[in-house]
Amino acid sequence: APAIPATPAALDPAQLRELRSRYAAWQALPEPERARVGEAARRIAALPPAQQQALRERFAQQDQRFRDGWLLGPQLGQWFPKLQGLFGYLPAEQREPALAILRQLNVDQLAQLSLVAQRTPPQERDQVRAQFLALAPAARDAWLKQNVGH
Repeated sequence: APAIPATPAALDPAQLRELRSRYAAWQALPEPERARVGEAARRIAALPPAQQQALRERFAQQDQRFRDGWLLGPQLGQWFPKLQGLFGYLPAEQREPALAILRQLNVDQLAQLSLVAQRTPPQERDQVRAQFLALAPAARDAWLKQNVGH
């Protein structure tokens, strides 16, 4: 990625939008997720410069959707490529409520939901997503088990 200028005045509008978007994503992360990101950043900073650069290059070679998923934090970022079908293209007004629900899920629930997402035909995604998002937290496990087929 190109270096970001030190002052906002030096940014072109696209760079400024990108920077604001990343900052908003950071602010939206729950504190435990921010702590995990901070720890990962410290581990990467402790690596030799050549290894840091190799990691940056490897990440930059990934698909943009994959990279964007990591803006959601370590937990959702890990699962987002598999959740993309159900949650990747939400209307703006649904995005934050959906992310809030996804952030409440544990790893097992995210794994099950990723299977549902991968198995749901495109023409059924809106309906399946709406069903899931409308569930009370206590009903999610049963719904996931039913829809995964276990």
